[in-house]
Amino acid sequence: MIDPDIKHVALLGNFLPRKCGLATFTTDTHDALKLRYPQLKVDVYAMDDHPGRYDYPDAVTAAIPQHERAAYLDAARAIEASGAQALWVQHEYGIYGGPAGEFLIALLDRLSIPVISTLHTVLERPSAEERRVMEALLRRSSRVIVMAERGRDILKRVHGVEERKVVMIPHGVPDRAFADPDELKSAFGWEDRNVILTFGLLAPNKGIETMIEAMPAIVEKDASALYVVLGASHPNLVAHEGEAYRDRLKALAADRGVAGHVRFIDAFVEHNDLIDYLQAADIYATPYSNPAQITSGTLSYAVGIGKAVVSTPYVHATEILADGHGVLVDFGDSAGFAREIAKLLSDPAELHALSKRAYARGRTMLWSALSEHAMREFKNIISAQPSRLIKKSAELATLKPDLAAVERMSDATGMLQHSIYSVPDRRHGYCIDDNARALILMSKIDDIDETLRDKWTTVFGAFVQYAWNPDQRRFRNFMNFDRTWCEEVGSEDSNGRALWALGVTARDAAAQKHRDWASALFDETATIALDLGSPRARAFAMLGAAAMLEAHPGHALCREILDRFGSELIRLLDGARRPEWSWFEIVLAYDNARLPEALLRAGQSLGRGEFVRVGLETLEWIVARQTSPEGRFRAVGTESFGREYAAPLMFDQQPLEAQATVEACAAAHAVSGDQRWIDEATRAYRWYLGANDLEMPLATAKDGGCFDGLMPHGLNRNQGAESILALQLANCAISALSKSAKIVAGPERAVA
Repeated sequence: MIDPDIKHVALLGNFLPRKCGLATFTTDTHDALKLRYPQLKVDVYAMDDHPGRYDYPDAVTAAIPQHERAAYLDAARAIEASGAQALWVQHEYGIYGGPAGEFLIALLDRLSIPVISTLHTVLERPSAEERRVMEALLRRSSRVIVMAERGRDILKRVHGVEERKVVMIPHGVPDRAFADPDELKSAFGWEDRNVILTFGLLAPNKGIETMIEAMPAIVEKDASALYVVLGASHPNLVAHEGEAYRDRLKALAADRGVAGHVRFIDAFVEHNDLIDYLQAADIYATPYSNPAQITSGTLSYAVGIGKAVVSTPYVHATEILADGHGVLVDFGDSAGFAREIAKLLSDPAELHALSKRAYARGRTMLWSALSEHAMREFKNIISAQPSRLIKKSAELATLKPDLAAVERMSDATGMLQHSIYSVPDRRHGYCIDDNARALILMSKIDDIDETLRDKWTTVFGAFVQYAWNPDQRRFRNFMNFDRTWCEEVGSEDSNGRALWALGVTARDAAAQKHRDWASALFDETATIALDLGSPRARAFAMLGAAAMLEAHPGHALCREILDRFGSELIRLLDGARRPEWSWFEIVLAYDNARLPEALLRAGQSLGRGEFVRVGLETLEWIVARQTSPEGRFRAVGTESFGREYAAPLMFDQQPLEAQATVEACAAAHAVSGDQRWIDEATRAYRWYLGANDLEMPLATAKDGGCFDGLMPHGLNRNQGAESILALQLANCAISALSKSAKIVAGPERAVA
């Protein structure tokens, strides 16, 4: 009986009618789950190496084109939206796209549900790429299934996987009664023949040559012996050389004088037909040449229906045939195969006894047993999902601005871009984007030592100043750790942010010397704003111009920037607008709230009512799209970027969006006095504190840090400059808004 708490799972792998062993396995797994648990909903996501070629059955929910990364992300969204409680991945090398199959990791990184992964191959010596992807898969998997104990050992030795995370579940086999081969041979024209069978997609690693070389000695002892090679050639082999390999095998049989004792059946055999062939054979041979082969579905099936097996000692064979359940012969040992097969054919009693021992072992491997074991693992991982403690809004008190994490990420040059966890990553150097934000912070933050403020205002200001390239009349953006520039001209956005920082510093810096410096550099550089084409770059420049206009009323260039770009934003809105789409562009991107904020600040500075009206309208629209059904702030996920007229997607959510929304809502409150905008700013701010889709705080109150974002499966635990600055600027904005609205904040509470 199905556990009442497990109603819906998803399955990922190849699927019939694709012709390969993994497709057969995934299909059999699906069928076994549905047969054993009829009420269980099982969605199948089929990996597709030739889109449009396969006529998938209704069981397949969707096909994923192997080499299209975007399709993996689409599948992840579909799985998340479906309500599936867990995903079961069938992993094999070569079926997932990207280097070493890394597109699979992109899919898994977009899921919040637990994952079970069955590994059909476990490599003793993976390449660097294979190791990287495998270890990402192992980290993301709550359980890892192997089909041989050797797989568990390799995972522990090679990848350091905890033993408790790995479970061994044997390859499933069908439930068939033990049968006498002689009663079934007539269906295939094998009367009076002693039949040795090998089945599977024909390929050089199957060792068929070894068996053909053994046939003369077998025929010498038993003239009725017939070696049947059942299976179509592997599709990849056919694509490379057609049927040349099959022809070489036939030529080898003829050369050895056993063409009449070797029969090739070129067909991809359906499940029931395969069982019939297996039951009609006397001996099953697997002369495979790869010692590391850890799974063989055909070997499992042969044992499951009670075949006497003679095999090379690859990993799966040594385990399943141990203790007298089969016969092992060394790799490439044709004489050994001839000796052991001839011995069994000459002793019917021993042949029958070996077949019965194999059948007994097979009864422990039935598909029903596999499905029951899998369901136990599903129950374990689903029940182990942590419960989320939802904090009431009143409990989420604001944090005081804190410079500690900014200092941690900064040196005498400026603020470094990235970190690994909380440790600065010097490999990526610096950028003007972050140093401009940090410069703004030094004018916004209260209650710090003025000597400290002076020091860091000077450091961040010096970076912005040095970034100015007078020859190109543009700011540079990226700088290496050794203080060499990566470029002569930075992006439009970085140039817009530099002007923004200069305008705010000219207005708000605590020291007159810094206000004078910023005013001078703004006047020297601000004409570059007129060349900017990106709406966001223009919005950043508008925010700088609005601040500069407050510092220097009547500043003609600032008025021109605000008027020209404000009017252009309204023209963009008119061109992109639809009944359900009140936005400046046909897509959503990053820092969205800066566009309406720029209009609001421009309208306030110029006394332009139309700018204010449109700014409020568009801010209301974007805020609605940044509100989850539960009423929490939901930053527009990075996966949303570039999707025309499409609702935003949930992940990845970044701290920058919450800061932009807090500051835009503060601008809306400044022009309207409406309490609603304080509420919206507070909603966005509390995203940092845990009022978000994962109920996980991003702010680390003890040191002023902030994690880099919300992923489907949890936090991005790096703490880069952009995220730290977003939190601290949001702290400043919400504090200033609270004071201006005469709101008394509750007692401060630490956020771990």
